Amino acid sequence: MSKSNLIKGTAILTIAGLLTRLIGFFYRIYLSNAMGAELIGVYQLVFPVYGICFTIYASGIQTAISTMVATELGKKHYKNIPKILKIGMVLSVGIALLLSVLIYFNSETIASNILMEPSSASSLKILAYVFPFCGMTACINGYYYGLKKAGVPATTQLLEQTVRVITVYVLAGALGGGNPKVTCELAVLGIVIGEIFSDLYNIISLFCTSASREVNKLSKISGFVEIRNRSLANVLVKLALPLTGNRLLISILHSVEAIIIPSMLKKHGLSNSEALSVYGTLTGMSIPFIMFPSAITNSLSVLLLPTISEAQASRNYDTIRKTSALSIKYSILIGILSMGVFLTFGKELGNVIFNNELAGDLLMTLAWMCPFLYITTTLSSIINGLGKAHLTFANSIVGHATGILLILWLVPRDGIRGYLISLLISQLVITSFDGFIVIKNIKPSFHSVNLILKPGIIIAGSSYLIYRIYEYIAPTGILMLLAFCALLCMLYVILLGITKAISIKDFK
Repeated sequence: MSKSNLIKGTAILTIAGLLTRLIGFFYRIYLSNAMGAELIGVYQLVFPVYGICFTIYASGIQTAISTMVATELGKKHYKNIPKILKIGMVLSVGIALLLSVLIYFNSETIASNILMEPSSASSLKILAYVFPFCGMTACINGYYYGLKKAGVPATTQLLEQTVRVITVYVLAGALGGGNPKVTCELAVLGIVIGEIFSDLYNIISLFCTSASREVNKLSKISGFVEIRNRSLANVLVKLALPLTGNRLLISILHSVEAIIIPSMLKKHGLSNSEALSVYGTLTGMSIPFIMFPSAITNSLSVLLLPTISEAQASRNYDTIRKTSALSIKYSILIGILSMGVFLTFGKELGNVIFNNELAGDLLMTLAWMCPFLYITTTLSSIINGLGKAHLTFANSIVGHATGILLILWLVPRDGIRGYLISLLISQLVITSFDGFIVIKNIKPSFHSVNLILKPGIIIAGSSYLIYRIYEYIAPTGILMLLAFCALLCMLYVILLGITKAISIKDFK
């Protein structure tokens, strides 16, 4: 995959990701007003279960499909590509159906004994229906990622979010009647309906898109001997199993981390309602805001893995080094910009958008994580593309285990501030280890002045100037606040260009 195609694919996924998050941004404002912080906390509690199940039936299989398709494409073994998708879908949907049954009939036990919140049982039952559809969508998206065709996954992402929001908004008005509990369950139902619609679109795309037609055409005229289904299945399983096992353990640790936060907040002295409210503010308002700019780095990392894998297979080490250096550079630049925006306007964003002072305070503290959070996604994708997924797994285990131990120690003593400290330290551990591995294996060349010093000075000066203007004008309303955030971003990019920290040559 050429650098221009990588940038094009990243741009397509980024635009879809930003639009999706923009829709989700206003959707979360609606949910926070309709449900309140406490029920937002209950709503967020089902996602650790969703994350673990998705990891089992889809995450590793999707990556395996993407990697195998990219490898077979590079070798011009076109006949094997459609078979890889079919085998992956049978495996993923079969596991997903089994997990759906298990979650549905054990929802009360999971809610009471694992999530420590019995009221989340009804939401878990609704969520169980989504697993098979998520499995199919993940496999088809992995297929297109392997082909380096980002259009279908990007549209799928946008369609799912749009249908979800419209469904919840319409049903809440028609059936909710202003009842926050009903709205909470409808929000989970919206996930199911949104995924069904996106899945239907994905299936249709397999028969209608030019990329799929081209692969089918090439598979018919390919002169290469095709590999038997059993052999392909063995390769896919061998590739998916360690990925799934690694991510499952990480997902479990991440879920444990999320589930114990309300319990530790209670030990700090908060009531059950207060603990869920703080948890809902953190996970339903502040963290999604912090993750908004990561649409760019997430899109980049999704396409980086098959790109690095293909270059590795053809021993094109120069491509690996240059592509990795470019990806790391812009991940850091985006992280520094995001940190500046949230440090400057975090309090205002929380107060104006969510009408929640705590959300603003959390945003300002979480801002320090941005450079490390975004670069870690890119570094992990590079390492996985090199075939060293076991190293990212080990790094993540150490980082998350460190975070859990710090939560158990700091949160009962310092409350939510203790959690933020533990989050920052665990992220620093993961980023440091991943960075060391990438530098050791690839040795990408960087100019430290353009990478850190210039952007740091520029964001500090720009933030001070823009905020002073904001204070002087004292505008009101969401749109004016977002306009000043956009102005800060524009000034940052312009000054990076003037000081030659970034160049148009990067994108050629």
